[in-house]
Amino acid sequence: MPPQLPQPNKPNKFYFFYGHRKPSQNRPTVRGGLFSNRQTIKPSSTPKHKPTPFNIKDWDPHFLSNPSPPSSSPSPTIRLSPIARFIVDAFRKNDNKWCPNVVAELKKLRRVPPNLVAEVLKVQTNHALASKFFHWANSQKGYHHNFASYNALAYCLNRGHQFRAADHLPELMDSQGRPPSEKQFEILIRMHSDANRGLRVYHVYDKMRNKFRVKPRVFLYNRVMDALFKTGHLDLGLSVYDDFKEDGLVEESVTFMVLVKGLCKGGRIDEMLEVLGRMRERLCKPDVFAYTALVRILVRAGDLDACLRVWEEMKRDGVVVDPKAYATMIVGLAKGGKVQEGYELFKEMKSKGILVDRVIYGKLVEAFVAVGKVGLAFDLLKDFVSSGYTADLEIYNCLIEGLCNLKKLQKAYKLFQVTVREGLEPDFLTVKPLLVAYAEVNRMEEFCKLLEQMEKLGFSVVADLSKFFSLLVEKNGPIMAVEAFAHLKEKGHVSVEIYNILMDSLYKTGEVKKALSLFDEMKGLSMEPDSITYSIVILCLVDLGEIQEACVCHNKIIEMSCIPSVAAYRSLTKGLCKIGEIEEAMMLVCDCLGSVSDGPTEFKYSLTVIHACKSNDAEKVIYVLNEMMEQGCCLDNVIYSAVISGMCKHGTIEEARKVFSNLRERNYLTESDTIVYDELLIDHMKRKTADLVLSSLKFFGLESKLKAKGCKLLPG
Repeated sequence: MPPQLPQPNKPNKFYFFYGHRKPSQNRPTVRGGLFSNRQTIKPSSTPKHKPTPFNIKDWDPHFLSNPSPPSSSPSPTIRLSPIARFIVDAFRKNDNKWCPNVVAELKKLRRVPPNLVAEVLKVQTNHALASKFFHWANSQKGYHHNFASYNALAYCLNRGHQFRAADHLPELMDSQGRPPSEKQFEILIRMHSDANRGLRVYHVYDKMRNKFRVKPRVFLYNRVMDALFKTGHLDLGLSVYDDFKEDGLVEESVTFMVLVKGLCKGGRIDEMLEVLGRMRERLCKPDVFAYTALVRILVRAGDLDACLRVWEEMKRDGVVVDPKAYATMIVGLAKGGKVQEGYELFKEMKSKGILVDRVIYGKLVEAFVAVGKVGLAFDLLKDFVSSGYTADLEIYNCLIEGLCNLKKLQKAYKLFQVTVREGLEPDFLTVKPLLVAYAEVNRMEEFCKLLEQMEKLGFSVVADLSKFFSLLVEKNGPIMAVEAFAHLKEKGHVSVEIYNILMDSLYKTGEVKKALSLFDEMKGLSMEPDSITYSIVILCLVDLGEIQEACVCHNKIIEMSCIPSVAAYRSLTKGLCKIGEIEEAMMLVCDCLGSVSDGPTEFKYSLTVIHACKSNDAEKVIYVLNEMMEQGCCLDNVIYSAVISGMCKHGTIEEARKVFSNLRERNYLTESDTIVYDELLIDHMKRKTADLVLSSLKFFGLESKLKAKGCKLLPG
């Protein structure tokens, strides 16, 4: 019986004190020395409850359906024994490095038993130090590691991402006279499966079964097969299942579900249905959660026909379908283009009185609009609202786009007004279909009115117009976009970004002169072109053969402390090579590779070719060209110019001609191209020779004497 409470008139009894215990009303707390009076804890008559602060996340359905991930709190500190703390402190004092000072500290201990080694390794994060300590402990006289210390080392190595070293622990255990058990292999398999290392899982399993002759139990077989199926190694997983049957083990429900999920993921539906049949015969029927998981896997794989077959199997088993299964199936069918089948399931849900989630409504509306059945989409919207939901902006955006595709612009505009009245804060996705439709039917007055309303609603009209013209150019080409822009210029809706979009689209369609006329028009409006504008102009000028003007645009970009586009670099370089300005082209190649993060492949090989020319050996240059072609890069005038530049600077004309002759024999160069490049080679060599002569005259001070004697060959 519990001790009675002391009476007020009787003297207090004294008890021996053996330590503190948790106080309660009937079990008093004892404090003090060896003998002490006991103290009772009286219950509080008025318990104090702190008021819980109101949190909207506890009541808002949005947060209840989409809970925020829990904050990552630090793991609780492991309480170490005094000797383990002494060892850990010894490591810390020596910067967590194994050294003679650490060994000297450890030798102060009479002995370090295996359980103490395991305790230290559990908190160790430095895998190198842990391995040294583990091997030092084994060097103690009469010491043998136990399973706990081996397991702790495996966990420590895995924390340090040394899983390959951890895989060798079974061999280490065997060499030290302690053959590994199933538990050690289970630890390694669990580590690899959690990190999605399927092949490592199979490696450990194969070692376990064939090298150490340890037969896994059913749960470990399930884990191995699940890891292999999840990482896409279906054939290996099925071979493990063959070993499972060879060992005479009996499948559990988990085994069947692992097999079914793996076969679903691999698209082997007939085999999956066969496994389901065996599961029904030998064990039990799959439940609704299992079928929902199968449907989810098949939806992710895009195999909707298999989804429908699984759904029929579920009905045949008499499984009661829950809302989650319906939602998974309907959303998958709607996304995969089988909206009619999804709609039939939706009506089935309604007939059973199951609450339909708003996600199902949204996906069905989106799918019906995609196939042009806007009327059915509006019927769903009415049913959605009558069910007590409020339509969100995403549904309205989808319906507006559907109406615009059918050219029902008046209804689409009214729906846009609804989004404004309901305070849904429409964005560019809302007005984008309307803007495109107005431009396509040339109703620019309504287009401009919509722009004014967008401005009142706080839209960034200039940025949105840039997005609009990008979309219009992509959908209908530059001609319609230029016509629409002509109307907007009168209202003052112009920007450099819009000009860039139109010029780029005109250039890509071959309308180079129209693109340059837009550039002149932009300068006439006193607008400052940016680097993108000049890069597009460079492309246009090079196509027209006006290389000098293109170089001027390049210099303007450099003056702006900007970088031309890679396309502009490539185009201008090829243009310079075409007119024989080889040195300038090679300078541009170096400038491009030094300015952009990933330059053209032919530019990189150009420098490699020039470097190979330093050997004055045509074979080495041809080897580089062959490697370049193996990488899928075609030979062009930039590469040929690099051969000319490199050989004129580091080699001879004869070696350069050997390179071109080899390319001519292999039909990479035509005969006319070979003659052209030979002339460029001779001309470039003359320039280099003249530059050397002029440099020599300047070096020896003879330039002024020749000019004094009336020599007119030298530059002024």
